[in-house]
Amino acid sequence: MAPFFKAVTVRLASQSRQVTVYTGDIDKEWLVGSVPNGGYLLALIIEACLQYQSTSTHRDPIHVTAHFLRSSSVEPYEIRVHAVKSGKGFTNLVAELVQKGETKVTTHLIFGINAPSPTQRTRLSIDPPSPYARQIPLYVHPSKSTPSSMRDVFRFEDQVKTTTDPVIAAKNRIDSPTRTTNSTVGGGGLEWAGWLEFMDKGEKITSPSLAFLVDIFVNTPRLLPRAMKGNLGASWFPTMVLSIEFRSPIPPPSAVHADRTVGIYSLGRFLNDPDHRHDSYVEVWTAPSNIGEGTDSKDWMSGQVCLATATHMSLTVPLEVNEAKGKRDAKL
Repeated sequence: MAPFFKAVTVRLASQSRQVTVYTGDIDKEWLVGSVPNGGYLLALIIEACLQYQSTSTHRDPIHVTAHFLRSSSVEPYEIRVHAVKSGKGFTNLVAELVQKGETKVTTHLIFGINAPSPTQRTRLSIDPPSPYARQIPLYVHPSKSTPSSMRDVFRFEDQVKTTTDPVIAAKNRIDSPTRTTNSTVGGGGLEWAGWLEFMDKGEKITSPSLAFLVDIFVNTPRLLPRAMKGNLGASWFPTMVLSIEFRSPIPPPSAVHADRTVGIYSLGRFLNDPDHRHDSYVEVWTAPSNIGEGTDSKDWMSGQVCLATATHMSLTVPLEVNEAKGKRDAKL
């Protein structure tokens, strides 16, 4: 078992004109039940691609779309990377995570420079103090937030500390004024927000860890009031497709930006057949301090930056499907 920054270690194995191969071992702590967390697997792929691009001018991940084809296992893996196109502003890569000859995750990545392009003639952005700029969507400062327990199914619960924003949580109550009616236009959905802190003091927020962080939130099926869940029992929520856009460079630790804590916000609006398929939109923001530290101030929100946004397409299946997968792997 290892802290996250050690669990995403990948090694260069071979290199040719066609493909570059990286190898490593899945860490048994970064699991959901018996199956490696999807964000953790994507972090491994991004780490391999960062190494692949380390000698290029396009060293920053800009966008990644991942299709999770099969459940992975706690065993060695290969990550096979090759460039599809390299232009002036961007490089397109394809990377696959393979175990025992089977492709488990396939990804398309765009790398570039996560900063104003030196060739662009104008600067167009929506940043504060623009009235159109997005602000961090959490209400309660980390210093005033109470840690909440994670589901036991998260094997890495000792590695991270989380909170839930009570103002956002209140919006999901059935009597909340945010609920839709027959006269409502638009609206709907369920929201969640909270702070997440890596416990190991050696951790820091990185591009690979952002891939993990966009996958750690409370989704729509779990946010539904119990009375509306019918006979839904303990469940596993495997992601089928995950897309991430890296919005801003990660600022260095400072008095206004924590080194290993982020704010996470999620919104889900749809829950449909088949297999209780649901969508999730996620934002990951910088944090003004670690949980239980720092000082609340009137302007703490203004200095925070959105680091990444993501969209998920996930399923809802019985948890025993996950457990059975672990038992089958243990016999092999």
